[in-house]
Amino acid sequence: MTSTAGASKPSHPRGAGLRPPPAGRAWAVWSAAVLFYLLAYYVRVSPAVMTNELMRAFHIGAASLGTLSATYFYAYVAMQIPTGLLVDSWGARKLLVVGTVSAAVGSVIFGWTGNFDVACLARALVGGSTAVAWVVTLKLITHWFPARRFAMLSGLSLFIGNLGALVAQIPLRLLVQRFTWRPVSLAAGGVLLALTGLALWLVRNDPSQNGYASYAPDSLRSPAPRSWGAMLRGLGDLFRYRNTWLIFFAQGGLLGPVLAFAGLWGPAYLSARYGLSATAAAGVDSVMLVAFAVASPLMGYFSDLIGRRKPLYLGGAAVAALGWGVMLYLPGLSLHAFVVTAAITSFAAAAIILGFAFGKESVPEPYLGTISGLVNMSNQLGPMLLQPAIGWMLDRYWTGQLAHGARVYGLGAFQAAFVLMVLWSLLAVVMLACTRETHCRQMA
Repeated sequence: MTSTAGASKPSHPRGAGLRPPPAGRAWAVWSAAVLFYLLAYYVRVSPAVMTNELMRAFHIGAASLGTLSATYFYAYVAMQIPTGLLVDSWGARKLLVVGTVSAAVGSVIFGWTGNFDVACLARALVGGSTAVAWVVTLKLITHWFPARRFAMLSGLSLFIGNLGALVAQIPLRLLVQRFTWRPVSLAAGGVLLALTGLALWLVRNDPSQNGYASYAPDSLRSPAPRSWGAMLRGLGDLFRYRNTWLIFFAQGGLLGPVLAFAGLWGPAYLSARYGLSATAAAGVDSVMLVAFAVASPLMGYFSDLIGRRKPLYLGGAAVAALGWGVMLYLPGLSLHAFVVTAAITSFAAAAIILGFAFGKESVPEPYLGTISGLVNMSNQLGPMLLQPAIGWMLDRYWTGQLAHGARVYGLGAFQAAFVLMVLWSLLAVVMLACTRETHCRQMA
């Protein structure tokens, strides 16, 4: 069954007299984009293993730390609609190059500054820049690979991205302990700049630019630039389709708790509940991220196999909501049982990957880039809102305890704050129960 771009997207490439792009060439183009997505995940969750260092460096508490981390998501979310619109008009290559350069600049500024406001702006610059990574990756998959591979490749891309999140756990913690957090941030900027050169060398918007046939529909191969007014009207049109707004509000309830916990507040919570060190807590977060990463391509594969989106999507949301409740509020839960439950919860939450194929099948072909940006935007609404909201709640319940100049929060404070995660998870279940199945075909 096809998994995206609709029934009109060919399984065989288009182009009279042209041969399909060599597999190695297609995979090379995909690799350049997905490496940027890996780095985007790395910088996204990196504050989780240096919370104490950041609070000491900028003399801040949990609420301000939540804001510092969330500025990434504020800019990321704000850029999703422009990114989705521009990738349809400009093409993937230009956005990839601009994104890697500006993300490198932001990483260098973040590692250099001692001013909290400048650090927030730098974090926002990185967030806005890396916002292009996922949509660019999906766009290139649409052009360089057959439609039947979309769900699998989007899941594999999410898996690769989560490898970046894993690097930002124990390996990053060890690097921070060895070199401190500032040189590590500066080094990330250098890696991003090197990726710019790789993108310029390898990436082309469409195989036809290298003399090969394209897998993209004719309407997507050479998109004509549209005015901003027309693009914004098109965005409004997307919400006329029932699945669009249901998916939009549900996605954050799946990814938001994972990134709020494993991406920021998990280590401090595990220290308060189980007395774990920062490195050991990063190990628990790593288990969650591995489970999430492994599940991503599997969700796409099995959805294609059964020819349906909703059962796995809704089932994953329901299991994740139950898992968060057990993890955070079941009395007497041992550390071993916590880790197992956390892995199952993260595995189930990876059903978010189906939101992209589900959304693309629910709208007309000309909006494929825009709907990808919109769904990705809804993903990041979760951590964008939950990270600072949890920090604000923690400060409200703070008892005044300090350790080495950083605030220490008790288990009761975390349990009060994490109610927000559970509530959004439950809302996601309700929203996804109301979606309409597409049967892996273009319905609009």
